Amino acid sequence: MKARIEEALNEQIKKEASSSHFYLSMASWAETKGLNGTAKFLYQHSDEERFHMLKLVKFVNERGGKADIPSVDKPQKSFESLENIFELLLEHEMQVTESINNLVDICLQEKDYTTHNFIQWYVSEQLEEEALARTILDKLKMIGTDKGGLYLFDRDLENSAISPDPAAEQQA
Repeated sequence: MKARIEEALNEQIKKEASSSHFYLSMASWAETKGLNGTAKFLYQHSDEERFHMLKLVKFVNERGGKADIPSVDKPQKSFESLENIFELLLEHEMQVTESINNLVDICLQEKDYTTHNFIQWYVSEQLEEEALARTILDKLKMIGTDKGGLYLFDRDLENSAISPDPAAEQQA
């Protein structure tokens, strides 16, 4: 594995680990506010990000590189509102998308088509992640401050088929 590719993949490993912690912090906040559906969704999202990290770790090691297991900065622990959480989540996913796109560019520059092929899974995943965040944010904006609407939103999110499921991804 070329050094530049290994370095870029290890940087992505760190970003996925940070994402997992960020969503875990959001989940904890939501749970303390009685938003159990949102907490469940975000706990699952945190697990999904950890799965993304592990997938990268295994790939780097299998290709003859050495995956660096990063320490991560402590994430934000307080949030203004439910809408604020999903605004931050969308913003974060857009940053991850940019990072994945940069990784694709590096793969093409280095003519590492095996890694390029592997990263295409992440490209597709990011499309889904951003769409999901936008959909949820749109629903929250429609609801506004209506407490009944927020209650139903949280309940629906808890029972929703759109919840991330890392186990289902392993089969992909």
